[in-house]
Amino acid sequence: MAVTSAKFSRAGTKPRMRPAGKGTRIIKNDLDGVLLGVVIALLVIGILMMFSASYPAAIEDGMSGTYYATRQLAFAGAGLVLMGILSVVPYQFFSKLWVSGSAFAASVIMLILVLIPGVGKTVNGATRWIQFGGDGGITFQPSEMMKIAIVLFFSMLIIRNEHRMKTFWYGIVPYMLMLGLIAGLMMKEPHLSGTLIIGVLALTLIFVGGARPTHFAILIAVGAVGLTVVVLYLMHSKGIGYFQNRILSWLDPFNEKYMQDETWQTCQSLIAIGSGGMFGLGLGASRQKYQYLPEAQNDFVFAILCEEFGFVGAFTVILLFCLLVFRGFYIAAKAKDKFGMLVAVGFTMHIGLQALLNIAVVSNAIPNTGISLPFFSYGGTALMMQLAEMGVLLNISRQAKLD
Repeated sequence: MAVTSAKFSRAGTKPRMRPAGKGTRIIKNDLDGVLLGVVIALLVIGILMMFSASYPAAIEDGMSGTYYATRQLAFAGAGLVLMGILSVVPYQFFSKLWVSGSAFAASVIMLILVLIPGVGKTVNGATRWIQFGGDGGITFQPSEMMKIAIVLFFSMLIIRNEHRMKTFWYGIVPYMLMLGLIAGLMMKEPHLSGTLIIGVLALTLIFVGGARPTHFAILIAVGAVGLTVVVLYLMHSKGIGYFQNRILSWLDPFNEKYMQDETWQTCQSLIAIGSGGMFGLGLGASRQKYQYLPEAQNDFVFAILCEEFGFVGAFTVILLFCLLVFRGFYIAAKAKDKFGMLVAVGFTMHIGLQALLNIAVVSNAIPNTGISLPFFSYGGTALMMQLAEMGVLLNISRQAKLD
């Protein structure tokens, strides 16, 4: 499938196309204002909640109360610059083998490096970060880069093998092997939630990319077997009682047997959500963030949002995420080419799925898996990667035929 880039006439209205490889042209069409507005709204609310939720934790850690919020704001600024650049550089640039292939290879290498003693940083029993600059420096989470790299690399492979996607050896096997490698490396950290998200993104792209339903069903079956093997391994290493406690504590978090240990964080989250009522206690008025709810500025920032802005605030944020997903899929449907469609589906799916899982964890709809809320949770790597994804999505919208 030929990939093309746009070259505009002097009038600047109708683009004429020229083959890729003849140079990259900056796209000057209008981007999708709805998507941009939703992203900015989520980012502003996220920074606001970061300031409120992280203030007590920063003081407790012996730093300025604005420490976490200031760092997040700096990463947001850098991410916005990156988003702006990617919104004007044609997304077809990423369809080149050396570009998406290099991103994928670099991500795999970093997933390996993070497992090397002395290189990876361990927090709460999980080794998911690479530390730069010693204590107080910058940490980088390779799994966040992999979420982008796998979308770009799989999309590129799919369009290059479009006429062979119906075959098992080209439509399933290569992707299954690569996904198995990634899952193996990430489960060594361990990072279950990240593995699940990357797995769902990969499976979605394979299905949308044109794999036969029967072949896709085989892939799902292999994945189910792999997941079963992982669960059996964990049960053997940690004991069956560990999993029984996880399930029972999830079903009854306020049981005295669990709430002082396994479900303390979940219980405090539910208390925060319930305390918010319809309109909330007001910005900055949360009580649970004062050392009751651990990591309030990270995975459970949505609970603080519920406590301070109530049902109305929570519903507004959920509505914004739904609008982002709807607009992302709309852009995918109107994309100029299949590569743009696949990338738009992948990036939209990532943000929507991660938001859904985080809110489900915070409200105890699913067991606690340690997953962040896009644009809200503290973490510079994740925030910059998410804004980069939105930049590419905005660029796809520039070239799409939107109504």
